[in-house]
Amino acid sequence: MRRREFIAFLSTAAVAWPLTVRGQQPSLPMIGVLSSGPAKLREDQSDGLRRGLKETGFLEGENLNVVYRGADGHYDRLPALAAELISQSVAVIATAGGPVAAFAAKSATKTIPIVFAAVADPVKSGLVASLNRPGGNVTGNAGLTIELDAKRLELLSELVPKPRVLGALVNANRPGVEAEEEDLLEAAKNLGRELVVLRTADGPSIEAAFDTLAKRNIAGFLVGADALFNDHRQQVVSLAARYAMAGVYPWREYVTAGGLMSYGANLLEGYRLSGLYVGRILKGEKPADLPVIQPETFDLAINLRTAKMVGFDIPPAVIARANEVIE
Repeated sequence: MRRREFIAFLSTAAVAWPLTVRGQQPSLPMIGVLSSGPAKLREDQSDGLRRGLKETGFLEGENLNVVYRGADGHYDRLPALAAELISQSVAVIATAGGPVAAFAAKSATKTIPIVFAAVADPVKSGLVASLNRPGGNVTGNAGLTIELDAKRLELLSELVPKPRVLGALVNANRPGVEAEEEDLLEAAKNLGRELVVLRTADGPSIEAAFDTLAKRNIAGFLVGADALFNDHRQQVVSLAARYAMAGVYPWREYVTAGGLMSYGANLLEGYRLSGLYVGRILKGEKPADLPVIQPETFDLAINLRTAKMVGFDIPPAVIARANEVIE
């Protein structure tokens, strides 16, 4: 090869080599987030998920791509949204907004790992085989959400004296809503209280439910541990203030938004644990070997400013048990 031809070859190789190397760079891993609510997760959900991912070394946009899909409360859309995520070859699907999204993902794939957050009784519902060895491609963390409804009803009963009737709001479209309603009525019976359970499905029906509660002169209500109400959190809290009702909620985020009282696990921690499991799976662990995590602590939060505004006196014994009091 003559000198001129050799130099031309080197010049061509110098241009082509970086392009070739770039073409061989592995693509970033991609996860899918499937939500029963908005595709843009609530801040508490996204903050928790990002924290967990960061703990395992993953940062969205740097070494991880994330694709979001949300049903906006239209649960019939979830199967198609899950199929969209699968078509994009996501490595893991993280679900948000309760069991309905987790079941949609599970029905759509038996191979792609699925991580759920704050799902009530995942064994009883059939989401996993057991807590210690979930089996299959699904794992996550249990929220012990509706399991605590009896305790929340007990707290509500301490706020609203007999013989006043109590109220409860549940999601009409939630899988197992009939059993949830029966458990609430049984818990009320054990407390010697009359309870009116109202099923809702969206923002307008939530407003109509409050109108019904007011017409029946119901002074206190319990909100079911469901993504529907959490996605309409500000609406629920505002309606409680408008009608001067005592509300007991499943998570402290309601109380910081102006709700009266909450009792439950830390929702932010649930999504952090989801992010942690997603990261561990991306690093090679199998969902079947990752036990479903259960919350170990439950917090009672009280907003005394709201109590004063709606005209309810919180018993000192209840305040003494609180983990967080907003004054």
